[in-house]
Amino acid sequence: FNTVNPAMTPEKAKAIKAHAEAIATLLYEEADPEQLTTLAGIEKTVRDQVLEHVTPHIGVFLSAQRQEQSQGGRDISKASLETCLSVVNKHSN
Repeated sequence: FNTVNPAMTPEKAKAIKAHAEAIATLLYEEADPEQLTTLAGIEKTVRDQVLEHVTPHIGVFLSAQRQEQSQGGRDISKASLETCLSVVNKHSN
């Protein structure tokens, strides 16, 4: 949660939604159909796929943010943010 600028712009929210929907489509295509027949199977599949394929890339953003904070800054630098966004865009294509 960003306490400096807690309001996300509508454009960023729209971009996150579009990327999340694209990720969901890709993960669904890779899911075992037999695991998607029960709520428990769906939950396990989603959790496993997100942990394996999505979370490591979000970690890049969090690592950059933590590094900035440890250097005395409270905000992510523009360069760090651009680096994180390029990683996200690279993996979303």
